[in-house]
Amino acid sequence: MRRLLIWVGVPVALIGLGVGLALFEPWRAFTSSNLDEPVPVAAAQSTTATGTAPAPRPAVLAEGEFVSQEHDTSGTARVLELPDGSRVLRLEGFSTSDGPDVHVWLSDATAGGEWGSYDDGRFVALGEIKATDGNHNYLIPADADLAGLRSAVIWCDRFNVAFGSAALAL
Repeated sequence: MRRLLIWVGVPVALIGLGVGLALFEPWRAFTSSNLDEPVPVAAAQSTTATGTAPAPRPAVLAEGEFVSQEHDTSGTARVLELPDGSRVLRLEGFSTSDGPDVHVWLSDATAGGEWGSYDDGRFVALGEIKATDGNHNYLIPADADLAGLRSAVIWCDRFNVAFGSAALAL
């Protein structure tokens, strides 16, 4: 009987270990990635004596510094409006931890608040995080109403926690 319990117990333990590894992805604590995207600009629309004009620079609508919450997070978040009217959230000098199912959001919650509360109110999901470090651009949907959105959030959807957030005055 004891051998039967051991024989059954080992596969059950291995299955539990496999499920735990798949859910938590603990190796991500030791991984990172870097991406350096340029500041988005509109194509030059006029020419000068030299043949080209510099592309207009985007307008900064809001910006703030990241504060760490569940994981160390730093850098600057900027909401940019391009000359064509499109908007982008730009993360500059950005750094955070890697993790499973990490996304970039704009939220109506206060930055630096309760780390699990960012999905309690209104938010605009901008996509999965592109890299743990660097300078990234995230297109804001054209129909997104930015009024009342007060923070940029690095959100782990699997565990419902903010890695970090930045206050934005829109």
